[in-house]
Amino acid sequence: MINAVGRRKASIARVYLTKGSGEITVNGKAYKDYFPQIHIQNSLTDPFKTVEVENIYDVKVNVSGGGYKGQAEAIRMAIARTLVKLNEEFRSPLKAKKFLMRDARVVERKKYGKPKARKSFQFSKR
Repeated sequence: MINAVGRRKASIARVYLTKGSGEITVNGKAYKDYFPQIHIQNSLTDPFKTVEVENIYDVKVNVSGGGYKGQAEAIRMAIARTLVKLNEEFRSPLKAKKFLMRDARVVERKKYGKPKARKSFQFSKR
């Protein structure tokens, strides 16, 4: 069993990879039930398609925090990291698609005297 951590926005995903039939479970559910959108499902399986090892490994995921998109990208990063731990030759194709890079963009904090982070109230000269 190989494990890794992936992060994106406020999401943290812990992934455990084992030899198996290609099942992906997220928080105890099948990933197709947890993420109903097809484009999000594809982002989870992209690292396997990139290195051409589909339906060989079972993936167990614990994910928390953030929304569904952030969670999916955190899982994608963690899966890519486990595949690199498994075989160092997978590093260059995964790195070319930027699956191993941490996207550090997070929501900017709200400032006092403003309704949002940067938005200001309407200015009136008189």
